[in-house]
Amino acid sequence: MTAGLAVTGLSKRYDGRPVLDAVSLAVPPGGLMAVLGPSGCGKSTLLRGIAGLIAVDGGTVLVAGRRVDDLPLRQRGIVYLGQEPLLFPHLDVSGNLAFGLKLSRRPPAVIAARVRELIGELGLQGLEQRNPGDLSGGERQRVAFGRALAIEPAVLLLDEPFSSLDAITRSSMQQLFRRVARHHAITTVLVTHDLKEALVMGDCFGLMHDGQLTAHADRAAFAAAPGSGVARERAFWEALDTGGSRDA
Repeated sequence: MTAGLAVTGLSKRYDGRPVLDAVSLAVPPGGLMAVLGPSGCGKSTLLRGIAGLIAVDGGTVLVAGRRVDDLPLRQRGIVYLGQEPLLFPHLDVSGNLAFGLKLSRRPPAVIAARVRELIGELGLQGLEQRNPGDLSGGERQRVAFGRALAIEPAVLLLDEPFSSLDAITRSSMQQLFRRVARHHAITTVLVTHDLKEALVMGDCFGLMHDGQLTAHADRAAFAAAPGSGVARERAFWEALDTGGSRDA
């Protein structure tokens, strides 16, 4: 089966130091890879390199079997979401959700219908005319997520998007994201420093250290890997395997 996202030999150096050292990974179509590692290990650089937000020194990126690393950003079918939602402050919720659709010159009726669908799917009813400054952190993240969904990307790259949220909001956003991403069959790579978040979100896993990534096909393989830290959260991940919060 062709991977939803396949990265081979991605390399990047800063001042002669390898930040990405021939990183390779594969995520099945519609699957989510959770990538863990200490600060400075190259996690964010990996996402930005895949997205084309920075120039890399080598490697290839394939989306659904098609090479995209030599394409302009807007033609890659990849959306990157960082820690801050970065909504357009001069646009209300509906305007932010519609932005990408307008850029791609969709008919007004199609745009309006898609925005209504996203408003309902993401629980944003009643907030359509609110400006970003009047939203909570969780609401802003939902709008940012919806803006990404609106253009139907093949791949979504999440760079610790829930890290600034309180624990309750963070948990609800994790569950919302998994539900919606699965419904739309979006292939996703999530970078996080939070082991529990990785276990809740991930279908497959990656451990990064000094610019190198070791991939694990499922939670069992990840749990058995030296250095994963899962043994310290044994009760938590065993509860997930028996139908805990992950599938809520």
